[in-house]
Amino acid sequence: MKQILIQNVQVWTMDEQNTRFTGWVLLEDGKIAAMGEQNPPVCAQALDGAGGVLTPGLIDIHTHLGLYEDGLGFEGADGNEDTDPVTPHLRVIDGINPMDRGFQEAREAGVTTVAVSPGSANPIGGQIALVKTTGRRIDDMVLKAPLAIKFALGENPKSVYHDKDETPVTRMATAAIIREQLYKAKEYFARKTRAEDDPEQDEPDYDCKLEALLPLLWGKAEAHFHAHRADDIFTALRIAKEFGLRPVIIHGTEAHLVADLLADEHVPVVCGPYMTDRSKPELCNLTDEAPGLLYQAGVATAITVDHPEIPLRLLPMALVVAVRAGMDKTDALRAVTSAPAQIAGMQERIGSLRVGMDADCVLWSGDPLDMANQVQAVFINGAMVYRRTI
Repeated sequence: MKQILIQNVQVWTMDEQNTRFTGWVLLEDGKIAAMGEQNPPVCAQALDGAGGVLTPGLIDIHTHLGLYEDGLGFEGADGNEDTDPVTPHLRVIDGINPMDRGFQEAREAGVTTVAVSPGSANPIGGQIALVKTTGRRIDDMVLKAPLAIKFALGENPKSVYHDKDETPVTRMATAAIIREQLYKAKEYFARKTRAEDDPEQDEPDYDCKLEALLPLLWGKAEAHFHAHRADDIFTALRIAKEFGLRPVIIHGTEAHLVADLLADEHVPVVCGPYMTDRSKPELCNLTDEAPGLLYQAGVATAITVDHPEIPLRLLPMALVVAVRAGMDKTDALRAVTSAPAQIAGMQERIGSLRVGMDADCVLWSGDPLDMANQVQAVFINGAMVYRRTI
């Protein structure tokens, strides 16, 4: 039995009640075993938090961590298979390098869980995986794979295939390609079902692309739509409704302009990166105020830095920027803890500090949203993976 007692800390649970208390938390065999305010249990391994703040590990639900390796060019770029606009069968777990320095820097910033996604070159990009940020073998790091299928709308697929003089070069064609594949998957599934029910019916020939889309139709995986402009966001929702998908809007640069409509539709938005330049026309309405405006409108909102667009080590800075632009401090911290956990459907394991949850937590020297404070220690699955020594 492996135990670590973290004592003399301000515990910020980030649960629905946003409980905060000064006390202790006991980590045991990878889970949170107990927590309280007085009379901590006897434990051979105890860490004095020196009055700091203990929060859940931070979560970024949209990254390309390990797919675009630090310091490398083409040799380390494995996020976009831009030779085919339809690649749902590609799995990021076959491209992630856990030895990439970005994982270490993420841990040192308090990031314990990430969703790693293919890039946005293709209308259908591949399978997203939710992984912990510690480990030498990706198979040991996976929380859920596939978490979602990556779709992309707007300028990126248009630009990639325009340069190749291939389809799609319009928003219409991008949406049509997605619809066509989803319809084929629907028919493929129907034929498989008929063959199972009636031995006289022939099964369809195996198709790895269509097989990869079946979890979407079964509701076991989400549809993550890269969409910046408001019209692209609603194209994503139109497609999702047509095929009964569970959509999540990634980036949503103009989502704050239609926040009331998204709230009515109960559509989550993974907002960001906003600490960047307006590098293309669809980013013209980029603003630091976006996550706060979305949250105030009642939209389930997570914050992303879109690593490596903005390095994951700067995720805490993104929270500070959002708060300076008007977002409530607690809402900002929720946007990288409990909110992404709920969006991923993993709120029973990560995103808050409760007994029985994964023992992923971060010890800060003080308020995490005060940039003068520092990460003192990081725990993933109950093991200390980082300890500040300076």
